[in-house]
Amino acid sequence: MAGFGDDFEKIVKGAFAPIYPVIAKQIVDKCKITSGNCIDVGCGSGPLSIMLAKITDLDIYAMDVSTKAIELLKDKIETEGLSKRIKPMLNDAESMPFDDGFADLIVSRGSMFFWNDQAKAFKEIYRVLKPNGMAYIGCGFGTAELFEEVKKKMEEIDPQWDENRKKRLENDDASKIERILKEAKIPIHEIIDEDSEYWIILKK
Repeated sequence: MAGFGDDFEKIVKGAFAPIYPVIAKQIVDKCKITSGNCIDVGCGSGPLSIMLAKITDLDIYAMDVSTKAIELLKDKIETEGLSKRIKPMLNDAESMPFDDGFADLIVSRGSMFFWNDQAKAFKEIYRVLKPNGMAYIGCGFGTAELFEEVKKKMEEIDPQWDENRKKRLENDDASKIERILKEAKIPIHEIIDEDSEYWIILKK
């Protein structure tokens, strides 16, 4: 995401670290896609990409608009021995450099709120999906218990953290996203809308 910096990377490695293995497993359990091409949109420094690579055979294209995030990701995948599995890409959600029907799976955690044009981004995601491909887009913390742990740690850093999180969700609530997808003629497979989880699942 834009503005990716040292402070956010500390959060990824610290308070947020336990959520990524859980979310990766939830994606696999829900979508049942473990091989083929996967795109991680707004990947940041790649924690979700790395966890997905560890539990699947997916070839992962990890995209972000932040040069710093991509450089951090390159270092991480080299350390993890995943350079052949994860391909870092400096790119935005609204204009993906992939052919129609390229991806078996598209994921994104936390970047949707920062897309310049959500309608265009969702159209791109749907265009790039293969028939029967799936997208798992949104923001979540894995479980309610993990959310409470993250919330406690984050509010020690920023007392307004949860309030700001709720404001972002209010700006991009289910009704707004459903309207965007309906206008774009993109069918919704499922929406998970809970206090600690907010995911849009698409199937082409």
